Amino acid sequence: MDIKEYFARISYQGSYDQLDLATMSDIFQHHIQAVPFENLSIHCGESIELDLEATYNKIVRKKRGGWCMENNYLLSWVLKTLGYDVILLGAKVFISELDSYPDEIDHLLLQVELDGKSYIVDGGFGMAYQLWQPMELISGIDQPQTPGVFRFQEESGTWYLEKVKRKQQVLNHSTSTSENVEDEVCRRIYCFTLQPRDIEEFRGCNEQLQTAPDSLFVTKSICSLQTADGIRALVGWKLTEIKFNYRDNMDLVEITMIADEEIEKTLKEKFNVTLDKKFVPINTSKLSMF
Repeated sequence: MDIKEYFARISYQGSYDQLDLATMSDIFQHHIQAVPFENLSIHCGESIELDLEATYNKIVRKKRGGWCMENNYLLSWVLKTLGYDVILLGAKVFISELDSYPDEIDHLLLQVELDGKSYIVDGGFGMAYQLWQPMELISGIDQPQTPGVFRFQEESGTWYLEKVKRKQQVLNHSTSTSENVEDEVCRRIYCFTLQPRDIEEFRGCNEQLQTAPDSLFVTKSICSLQTADGIRALVGWKLTEIKFNYRDNMDLVEITMIADEEIEKTLKEKFNVTLDKKFVPINTSKLSMF
């Protein structure tokens, strides 16, 4: 595990001798544009290991992506190696179809203490709700980013992350299955406390999310990557490409259905992902990813 090898993986050529917000944000931006958020291992008959060296080998050397417990665990190693003060936190991801949060934590994120302020660093959420910059941990203040306006709300020690959505212009509406694209103004993303966590506390959810029959990650194959001006995502056979804020408060959405024989080519060309084993796409959950 070598920090320079990691920087080569994310094409980062900037300096890293200053422990400041600008450096951390730059590294973070390179990470989310180089490393996909994906669960393809599950649909290739592989298990996702909660082991730092295995994650490093997968993401850095095999040029794959990962989900929150891989991306953010690797980012915690990167930032700690550079000298940042990093704390692991656990979150509960909002389930929109149930209008509730789960009972147990199911998401790993990072808290970084820097110059007397706290920041949330989360490079492992993916899709259209991926942060593009570290967020200062303050309640009730809009923090605009390229994907949209994010904000935290704190209530009795519990922090809630939400995103104000822009309207969307879908170029080929017939292939869109989202019924609430125009109606949903604000989307709740997850809630968390500032209780420090140990990586061992995530072993249970790491196992459950890749084995439970009703898990989103079992019922959907997902690969998403942030781009210079938006996001591309392959969920099952549906490729969605979004250009953020292409017009005033409007995102441009283009949807393409990919044939089975084109899936591997699409993963390589759009996400720079090459798989070792046979990949079987799936999308049986009705839960919207956007």
